[in-house]
Amino acid sequence: MSDPILRVEGISKGFPGVQALKDVHLEVRAGEVLVLVGENGAGKSTLMKILSGIYTRDEGTITFEGQPIELTGPLQAQQLGITIIHQELNMMPDLTVAQNIFIGREPMMGPLVSERRLNRQTAELLQRLNIALDPRKPVGELTVAEQQMVEIAKALSFNAKVLIMDEPTSALTDSEVETLFVLIEQLRAAGTGIVYISHRMDELRRLADRVSVLRDGQYIGSLEKSEISIPKIIEMMVGRVIEENIRPESRAFDDAPVVLDVAGLSTKSLLKDVSFELHRGEILGFAGLMGAGRTETARALIGADPRSAGTIRINGRDAKIRQPEDAVKRGVGYLSEDRKQLGLMLEQDVTFNTVLASLGNYANALGWMGDSKAKNQTKGYVQQLRVKTPSVNQIVKLLSGGNQQKVVIARWLMRDCDILIFDEPTRGIDIGAKEEIYRLMQQLADAGKSIIVISSELPEILRVANRIAVFANGQITGTLRNEEASQEKIMQLAAHGEED
Repeated sequence: MSDPILRVEGISKGFPGVQALKDVHLEVRAGEVLVLVGENGAGKSTLMKILSGIYTRDEGTITFEGQPIELTGPLQAQQLGITIIHQELNMMPDLTVAQNIFIGREPMMGPLVSERRLNRQTAELLQRLNIALDPRKPVGELTVAEQQMVEIAKALSFNAKVLIMDEPTSALTDSEVETLFVLIEQLRAAGTGIVYISHRMDELRRLADRVSVLRDGQYIGSLEKSEISIPKIIEMMVGRVIEENIRPESRAFDDAPVVLDVAGLSTKSLLKDVSFELHRGEILGFAGLMGAGRTETARALIGADPRSAGTIRINGRDAKIRQPEDAVKRGVGYLSEDRKQLGLMLEQDVTFNTVLASLGNYANALGWMGDSKAKNQTKGYVQQLRVKTPSVNQIVKLLSGGNQQKVVIARWLMRDCDILIFDEPTRGIDIGAKEEIYRLMQQLADAGKSIIVISSELPEILRVANRIAVFANGQITGTLRNEEASQEKIMQLAAHGEED
């Protein structure tokens, strides 16, 4: 067992009204992947910002390569060899790959930047990392995965000895994730210590040499590779046992009224003759590989994307839905997979975000919200959904991912939507908050709401859906009842279009 390259002891950090960290301990060894886990709000990001020089600690010590250090800013941390790749990428889209990597450190020829040396230097770095990118290409033309590779190359251009990766796969496809994992293996073999923050248990199984757990701003413990057990880790994270492999109660909805009947839905770009029914009180899962047509079906359904053919009937009546506003008027609410960009106004408070789809009910003669009525209504949903927030005046961007998701759900409940479409409802949400979202969906279904759940996580689809429609190449290739479904059967339909 090697000595730690980085050690923190007794770290505490407080903000007005919040104790984010209290007496936290952590060690990172050279050439290991330390997976750091904890629920949203556990203190992971605060600790990483302290280690990367963004925040200063209130108490505690940081030792790097055996020497105590005082971090005064991100540049000093980078120069020491501690770098962080944030979940929200910080790229300058109009600059090239080379310019992004070496910004502020470009090779000069007199008073001018030597573009030739800059591109050659970048090409050598990318080649060493086996990253196939053109140094001269503008970053704005890259995929999210390629931009992430640029971030990693930038971090390693500082000769990083400790690399912190915060939810690096949250926006990547499966093939892009594999590329990232290969790169992580190369870095580990080269002796780089990696702190990997993730909510995904499958990634933890794949990558972790050790796991450290935070809960409520405190260090709970660490497990060596031989000790790692997913149920044990989850229990450490949430402070209670969460059962695995739960399925919804077996129920047939054949006799329940059909609230949504979609026939022959097609688009010019992808969808071909998509047809399905959704019954009252049913949770219907959409499964399939990335780009198979799941989100595209939802967007065509609500009028966000134009359809070239097909009919939509809601409660037995033809529904002419040409834009999202038409869908809302007919009681269809859509919770986007990108809640931060498309689902929430992050700089506004909980009240505003909750009443956003119902503003007409709260606007006064000047067109502004009737404050007390809106706040009282919002308080009711905050209590019903157990949204953890100091008040309904809290700015939404300060809430955890799970609580942000609940605010979006509250919006559509306030609008009294009978059909709810959840697109990747637990992306970036911790395991404890996931269970709350699952229970909430079941409660809504029990109350007569009808739900479509789109998820890339097969255990999630099997956890919540009564029936599962599987997509491949813009078509539904099969529909399974939950009791007959398995990950293998779903993947057969997703990959081949028919069961073997």
